[in-house]
Amino acid sequence: MENAQPQHNSHSKQKLGIALILLSAVCTSVGQLLWKIADGEINIPLLIGCVCYGAGAVTMMIAFRFGKLSVLHPMLSLGYVFALVMGSIFLDEHISAMHIIGTALIIVGAILIGGGEN
Repeated sequence: MENAQPQHNSHSKQKLGIALILLSAVCTSVGQLLWKIADGEINIPLLIGCVCYGAGAVTMMIAFRFGKLSVLHPMLSLGYVFALVMGSIFLDEHISAMHIIGTALIIVGAILIGGGEN
């Protein structure tokens, strides 16, 4: 029974690490979207984008305290998924069948890596 508590605690920490890494991927993707919207100008979207990207980097560093690098770092690839969706919604970018297939593969890979041990 003594081993059940540390394993549960480890599992909870891993879940927190995954949640934080997903938040990091969202923040960095939003930052990049805002940089694109800024269009090379020094303006409010550029500055907010820098803050979002920086928040994503800090969140990523914190996330690494709660999980395995080999699990968390590949999950940052979900940032590509978020960027694709945001580009379609906010920039009216076209999503091709190849984009959908690639996105599905990224999502499946992240699920397999993130939930592989449990």
